Formats: sequence, structure tokens, C-alpha cells
Amino acid sequence: MSIGEALDLTAQADELVTSLMLRPWGQVSPSVYETGRLVSLAPWLTGHQERIDYLIRTQRPDGSWGAPDGYGVVPTLSATEGLLAALTRRDQEAGRDRLADAAQRGLRVLTTWLSGPLDLPDMPAIEHIVPSLVARINEHVEGSPVPLPPAMSYDALHLVRSRVRSGKEVPEKLLHALEIAADAAAQAPGIRPTPIGSVGASPAATAAWLGERAEPDAHEPARGHLEAVVRLFGGPVPVGLPITVFERGWVLSWLLRAGVTVDVPPEMVADIRAAIGPSGTPAGPGLPADADTTSVALYALALLGAPHEPESLWAFRSGTHFATWPGEQGVSVSVNAHVLDAFGEYVRRRPAAAPRYAPAIGELAAWIRERQRPDGSWTDRWHASPYYATASCALALDAFGGEASRESVRAAAEWVLATQRPDGSWGRWEGTAEESAYAIQTLLLTGGSAEPRRLRAAERGQPHLVDPAGGEHPPLWHDKDLYVPRAVARAAVIASSHLVRQALAG
Repeated sequence: MSIGEALDLTAQADELVTSLMLRPWGQVSPSVYETGRLVSLAPWLTGHQERIDYLIRTQRPDGSWGAPDGYGVVPTLSATEGLLAALTRRDQEAGRDRLADAAQRGLRVLTTWLSGPLDLPDMPAIEHIVPSLVARINEHVEGSPVPLPPAMSYDALHLVRSRVRSGKEVPEKLLHALEIAADAAAQAPGIRPTPIGSVGASPAATAAWLGERAEPDAHEPARGHLEAVVRLFGGPVPVGLPITVFERGWVLSWLLRAGVTVDVPPEMVADIRAAIGPSGTPAGPGLPADADTTSVALYALALLGAPHEPESLWAFRSGTHFATWPGEQGVSVSVNAHVLDAFGEYVRRRPAAAPRYAPAIGELAAWIRERQRPDGSWTDRWHASPYYATASCALALDAFGGEASRESVRAAAEWVLATQRPDGSWGRWEGTAEESAYAIQTLLLTGGSAEPRRLRAAERGQPHLVDPAGGEHPPLWHDKDLYVPRAVARAAVIASSHLVRQALAG
């Protein structure tokens, strides 16, 4: 790697880290789901027409929105219901024929999908979101209603709405999808916005709490927060904001683990450390603390030479593994890989802590190994791509899983080699820069990285480590809708570019 190339990547990394300070709420892609909810719930909000235009512009030729393999159901439900709501209200500027055509095409594809066997991905609150949107759509249409998937019912939704209406405290995890509570959410007495005015770190949840008769004063905190988000994104809105700690933790972890030289402002380090309380840290204000964000923040601090006692993670322990949050339904291999990173790196920096954390490190490594698929990969509930889950698990096992993990790590690298596309890229649905970055990290940050086959594969993948046309990576991260944490994806690409250049230069 030439001095010029190294300086270029260092400059990119420094620019990226600086951008985290300049945009502390986070750099996130717009969401069809969340934008559709604002079209329906907040026609009074600045940028209403821009949101309608966004929905129509992003509709696919078949009438759907979103990604394949069941990922299109939630965004298609939301966009279709939003457009139907605009038609019902007779929004004057929207263009009735254009709205009606897009809504009808959405209805047709939904009727087809929901009438047959349906395999839905494991997305947050999907068991509540789908029934809530089917019910809202059927309030707009005459004749044949859109069917509810056979495995779902309205029962849990009714319980949620009853609890919100009662004024009882609502779990933080539920606040992120408060819009499912419909009219019960409006000014619900048991819910208070955060100091920045958000509810559940979600524009849709915040709009649902404000209700149809929102305070017209833009200085009212919740209304002011929504107006600020709209200004940041030009009308369409993201599925989650702010994501301050999550974004900083992942960006720094990707860069530092790969050995990228980066100038991290001391106030950023202090902010991350201050965010970790006795119960951990959330991704951002308005969300519950979670083991994933807590682990990655702790790991980043250790890599920065400021290790912080990971005691808060014990609250998430569930037997031999760790839950994303207490009471989680389902499990995540990437979360547990990140806990393994946090414990392992802390012990490496503080050897005297080994007696307390070593047993959990061994149990975690075994738990992760047991969940490896026969082909050598892992899949996860927080990312649509197996390359993300596989990189998370293989890197953690290689660093902290001991000799017992060597074969699992080797199998992961073999899977990456076997699934490289003919053009040299990697990806679930198509070759992407982000997924190629994770594949290359699996090859070059684990034992055996100097093998000629791995170097050749990384060299073939290198041309794909560029930002896509228009600078927008495809959405692959799980929330209510798939989304892109733009700074995180960019950090992964920069990190892998650095690894390839180092490997080829060596």
C-alpha cells in the first residue's frame, strides 16, 4: 500500500468520525414504513407532499415497496395505507389519479401476498405492525378486505391499545412502535417525550403521540423535534433517530479493529463512556438499553485505550447467552458475538479481571459455535445479510474463542470463499459494498488470512469496496423497516479497503 493510499483512507476515516460530531443524531437512510406512517398520521407536518412523492417514487414495478423474501410486506402495508389515507382526506396537492393508481397497485400485491403462505422476517414489533396496518387499510377499502396472515391475530394489538389508553406506564421497547396504538396513543397520559421531544426514537411514534390535532406551535418539543427531522431529511423520515451511541460504537469498532489510523475527539470518547450506565446504554434517547449497543460501545472504548468495566452487561444474561434486552423473544448471534468482544477485549486490557469474565467468555464462544449453520455461516435477527452475522461471529471467535473455535472460524472463511459472486463481490440479493466489506473482514481478520486463496478473493472483491451510485447503500439492517446506518456502512467499507491494501502490499 502506497503512502498516498494510506493517507487517503486515513483522511476518509477522519472525515467520517468528524461527521459523527457534526450530526450527532445519526446518519440514517429514509424509511418507506416510517414515511408512510407520517403521511397517514401527520398531514399537518411540513413536507407532506414530499413524503407522498417519495412513496410514489420508490414503488416497485410490481406495486410493492421494500426488499424480497418477506421484507416488502411491512413497507408495502404502510405505504399503501398512507396513500389511501391521503385519498380519503382528499389531499388537494397530491394528484388524485396518481395516488389512486399507486394505492390500487399496492392493494393488489398485498392481497396476493397475504392470501397465501407467508414467511415474514424477524423484525421488531412485526406481530403488532402487520395487524394494525391491515385493520387501517380495511377501514379505507370497500368490498373484499385485505386478509390478515393466518398466524396473526388482533388480540395482542387490543391488549397494547388497552394498556396505552389506561395511562399505565408503557415499556420503553414498545414506545418505538407506539403508532400501533392508533388513537389511544394521542397524548397518552402514561407517555412523556424525551427532553429532545422524541417518543421512542421514532418519527412515527412521536407523530402518533401528538395525534391528529397536534399543537401548531413548532416550538412545542415533540412538534419541534419532528420539524427538525423533516428538515434534516427533506420530507421523508428515517425509522429510528437519534442513534448516537450505536453509530459511534460501530463506526469506531470497524475502523479500529482493522487498524485504520483515526483521530478520535476526546469528547466523543467521554460521551460514549458517560452513556454507559448501570443498566447499559441504549442506541439513542427514547430507546431501552440493549446488550448490543452496550457491548460495541465497551469494545470501542477498550480499543481506544480507555477500557470500561463491562459489569452492566450481566443484566442481559440469560443462561449461557445474552439477550438483546431482558425478556427478548428470540436470540441474536451477533449480539452475543459483540458481548464476547466486549468481555474478551476488557480482559486482554485488564488481565486481573479474567476470573470474573473467563467462564462467560467460554460459554459464549460455545453458544455461538453451536449456532453455526452447516455451510459455515451464521444468520441473525438484526441484519438481513448472513455476511454481517458471519463476520461478527467469526471475528469474535477468532480473537476470544480459543483453540476450540478454530474449526468454526475456518469454516466461516470457507463459506465466504465459496459464495463469492462471479464479479468478485458478495451479497444476499446482489453484490454490495457493505456485504463485500464483511466478507473481506472474515477473510483477512481471522487466522489463515495470508492464505493465497483468501488474498486472491480479497483482491477480486476490492473493486466493489466503493460507495454505490448516488452514495446510498441498499438497506440491510433490521428495524420496523430495513434501513441503512450510512456512517456504519461507510466505516465497514473503509476498514476493509485498508485491510485489502495492507494484505496486497505485504
